[in-house]
Amino acid sequence: MTTKIYLMRHGQTLFNKLHKIQGASDSPLTAKGIRQAEIARDHFEREGITFDVAYASTSERASDTLEIVFGQNKDYHRLKSLKEWDFGTFEAESEHLNPPLPYGDFFAGYQGEREVDFRKRISQAVQEIADNHPDQTVLIVSHGAAIAQFFKDKTNFEGSISKEIGFTNCSALIFDYQDGAFEYVDVLNHDYSELAD
Repeated sequence: MTTKIYLMRHGQTLFNKLHKIQGASDSPLTAKGIRQAEIARDHFEREGITFDVAYASTSERASDTLEIVFGQNKDYHRLKSLKEWDFGTFEAESEHLNPPLPYGDFFAGYQGEREVDFRKRISQAVQEIADNHPDQTVLIVSHGAAIAQFFKDKTNFEGSISKEIGFTNCSALIFDYQDGAFEYVDVLNHDYSELAD
């Protein structure tokens, strides 16, 4: 039995637009972010892709994205373990203060999470979801760094997924899960070129 996982990033937020560090803190979807989620939803509808179950981070930006994509009247699960990296005292500061990648344990020195702890948290969360839904198609809406850490954990990839595979807002990484192992299948990106900033 194969479980198919669509691991999607939320739509554009106010902090994304303002180039602010956004991890454990939250900000609302912008009009563009809402439209990105609608484009993702429309793609799934056109392709006949349906989800048996859906999960989101407890952050508003993730749950709001999920409700647009999955349906506002459908039940879904919200998990704190799917939240973004906690950047400690760097939260809501300008992105130009970010250290160069890889971050490693930098943020742990400022009341944030160590990279190894963050990677373990997100990987365990997705593993538990996959184990609980054999032979189903699952939508998980989370965050950019969280999804990148899961991808690196399961593929040993150490580059930038945003630069190398074009991973942006409302993109989704697709994985097959079988016999306790994840296999990366593809990335689903959308064309937002006609959307205003």
